[in-house]
Amino acid sequence: MDDELHRVRITVDQTTATLALDGRDVSTQVSGYQLSQAAGMAPVLILQMSSLVEEDFEDLAHVVIGDPPDPGPAAAAFLGAIDAGELERQVLSRHDLMDGGPNELTRAILLLLQEWARGEWRREIADGVPQ
Repeated sequence: MDDELHRVRITVDQTTATLALDGRDVSTQVSGYQLSQAAGMAPVLILQMSSLVEEDFEDLAHVVIGDPPDPGPAAAAFLGAIDAGELERQVLSRHDLMDGGPNELTRAILLLLQEWARGEWRREIADGVPQ
């Protein structure tokens, strides 16, 4: 990795972000970003460039090309941590997931698992909303 670090400033106002690299505003060229930092390491900023960008960014970034991570291991860990009895109780108590059609139980289970994967169960429990 390039030893030269660059100054990054991200200012967020609700859903709009302003991004500057070494004092240069690049907000209009960026369609998204991810910022991460491991303990003891320099932060890593990944910019998703807009498809309309025609400008060069020479010397502004270290580029790494790779494959997106395989979601299989994370999905397996998520599914492995689920209590089957609790899943069944929750699905059977959620009439909003049932439609009376073929395979309704399987569809309801998959919908509930999608909600849980998005973390929606945490919000419902915290808000005291019955499931």
